[in-house]
Amino acid sequence: MPPMSEILEVIERIIGELRSEGMNPNIMLAGPQFIEYSKDALKQINLKIYRIEELGYDAVIADSNYLGQIKKASRRVSVEPIIEEKEVWNEIKNLDV
Repeated sequence: MPPMSEILEVIERIIGELRSEGMNPNIMLAGPQFIEYSKDALKQINLKIYRIEELGYDAVIADSNYLGQIKKASRRVSVEPIIEEKEVWNEIKNLDV
C-alpha cells in the first residue's frame, strides 16, 4: 500500500492548484481501487466522495458548480503509478546483489 502521506500530498496539491485558478473543489469522483489505497488520506480531506466503478485506480477532484462546463474545474489523479513505484523499490530491496 502506498504511503498515506504521499497520496495526501498529491491530493492537497491538486486542491491547491484548483483553488489558485479560482475554483472551489468540493467533490471527488473516485474508483474503488483509489478509495481502497487512499482511505486513510481521504479521511483527512474535506471533499464529498462519490464511488465510480469505471475510474478504477483514478479519481477526479472537482468544483461541482463547474464540472463538465469548463475544463479547469477538475483534475484527474491516479494511485497506480505510486503503487507501481513502491513495488519496484520493494523488488530492488529484495535483490541479492
